[in-house]
Amino acid sequence: MIGYSATSKGYASGFEGAVAWIDNVLPTNEQIQQALRVERKLYPEIAIRELVANALIHQDLSIRGTGPMVEIYTDRIEVTNPGVPLIDPQRFIDCPPMSRNEKLASFMRRVNICEERGSGIDKVVESAEAFQLPAPDFRVLEHHTQAVLFAPMRYGDMTQAERVRACYQHACLQWVSNVKMSNATLRKRFGIDEHNYPMVSRVIAETLDAKLIKPADPDSKSKKHARYVPFWA
Repeated sequence: MIGYSATSKGYASGFEGAVAWIDNVLPTNEQIQQALRVERKLYPEIAIRELVANALIHQDLSIRGTGPMVEIYTDRIEVTNPGVPLIDPQRFIDCPPMSRNEKLASFMRRVNICEERGSGIDKVVESAEAFQLPAPDFRVLEHHTQAVLFAPMRYGDMTQAERVRACYQHACLQWVSNVKMSNATLRKRFGIDEHNYPMVSRVIAETLDAKLIKPADPDSKSKKHARYVPFWA
């Protein structure tokens, strides 16, 4: 685990430095493109930025002896802040913003650190999909909220729970973009070829069984053209 200290700076003045420091110590992948070696970060920078900003803004300042923390491991990044969330973590993507620190959130918006629109988690999930990372996990601990961003993982190495979580988050992202999830959109999210569509069909069935998604048209009998929406839609 690696630590960063910015005790001599405030949240606004130290934010950019903290995010840059975290980004610089994260592992990279070396890829060869047109005979040139190019380094690519394993994690999207925007996801790191949004998770750190959320941890600062949504922390419960009344809890003593603790504070926002970023832990970097070989296979994941954990961003933890004191205080349980004000909304259900399953609704982080679609719900309007709620903050226990309104003045802090307003100030951070004025200095362009956050948008105060509740779109931070959307960006985290969307960038994880773009990098084809496992779905982020948002956990509620006894007195803390924790967001976990995972390193790249092959589809075959993911657990059923990880695939179901990715399917649900993808359905949420599609819904807030005024689109409905399908087998094709989920295949693209996982980077799976068209001829392997049964693999994705199983994930959709498992997510339906978990009651996290539902058919967009319950009366439709077509599996080929089936569309799905989050359970709350």
